[in-house]
Amino acid sequence: MKAHLIKAIARERIERLFEFARAYAQSDPEAAREAVAIARRIAQRARMRIPKQYRLTFCRRCGNLFLGSGSFSVRVRDRRSTHVVVRCLKCGWIRRYPATKEKHIRSVARKS
Repeated sequence: MKAHLIKAIARERIERLFEFARAYAQSDPEAAREAVAIARRIAQRARMRIPKQYRLTFCRRCGNLFLGSGSFSVRVRDRRSTHVVVRCLKCGWIRRYPATKEKHIRSVARKS
């Protein structure tokens, strides 16, 4: 099969799995975690990145979905450079995202 067809099929399956995981995160969190793990394996096999909209919504260590305030905490830190710290409350994994005021203002202006 052609590489672009494989990647298109993989992208579609990843999107479906993340939709499933989001729908079942509250009622069956283990099934949601398994769906995230399968989506990650599909992306690895197809040698492609998980789209950013999905990549930011789960813990890379334990696969826990970041839905609701009970699964993660968010802090804005000003040390060295301004960054947002997202912490998984299940396993303690920490992810830092750089944040600048200018970019934030621009992105808010674009959404309006």
